Amino acid sequence: MAVDGEAVRLGAEQERTDEPGWEVDPDDDWALAVVATVGRQLRLRREAAGMRAADFATAVGYGEDLVYKIEGGRRIPRPEYLDTADGVLGAGGLVAAVKEDVKKVRYPKKVRDLAQLEARAAEIGVYECSSIAGLLQTPAYARALFEVRQPPYPAEEVDRLVAARMARLSVFDRSPAPSLSFVLEEATLRRKVGDTMVRKQQFERLLEAGRLNSVTLQVMPMDSVAHPGMSGRIELLKFEDGTAVGRSDGAFNGRPASDLRQLRVLELRYGTIRAQALPPGETLAFIEQLLGET
Repeated sequence: MAVDGEAVRLGAEQERTDEPGWEVDPDDDWALAVVATVGRQLRLRREAAGMRAADFATAVGYGEDLVYKIEGGRRIPRPEYLDTADGVLGAGGLVAAVKEDVKKVRYPKKVRDLAQLEARAAEIGVYECSSIAGLLQTPAYARALFEVRQPPYPAEEVDRLVAARMARLSVFDRSPAPSLSFVLEEATLRRKVGDTMVRKQQFERLLEAGRLNSVTLQVMPMDSVAHPGMSGRIELLKFEDGTAVGRSDGAFNGRPASDLRQLRVLELRYGTIRAQALPPGETLAFIEQLLGET
């Protein structure tokens, strides 16, 4: 029994020593600067405490290689790593305090940029043809999508991407709430993403969001005629100062558009899609039917 207990303990330790931080995007200058500064502070505090990297690694319960990567600015430390390091170094909360800085760069730059736009938008309109819109996804549904990517993401990158997507949902908590409209294809709702429980929870999430006063949710039925969204996703964000930005997979090479003429094209396409989709009331009834069939 002692041998078995030791094996369990060593297995748990190995799992923890292999626990990574997040990779730093080499093209993300701000993230590189923040992580380099945090890493340098950790190294200076460790050296001031008279601890070798190997001893510090043992004390915090992580691998020595990870310690070097974090101190060298090559990994974004997880919050629990910083909490543990603060206690080991007797920093009195000064190390743990940098969690707020690290939190701002833990997600990929393109996700941060999108989240910042969504946080300012007074109106957000999204047509999604390949999956349920990210702002409407549950964590389990998002994870199921990321896990089927080829070539596959490493497990820690899946965790990071799911967390980044869920962080964007803070847009629903804003006051006053922005006006949100979504059009989803019926085929994406019927696609078996994840197991039965994942799909049930996702349908429940759609119903919850669709009943909010600030949200208009519509489904494009599979028996509808051809429409302007068949060339890809469309997203429109409008701001209080009258400016706007849009993007479509099927227009302007998929690049963000803020030119008035380009925006009018996207608005025309999105408006046509909404006109052809099921009204919100029929949409909610349809999703309730799918939930009952799942």
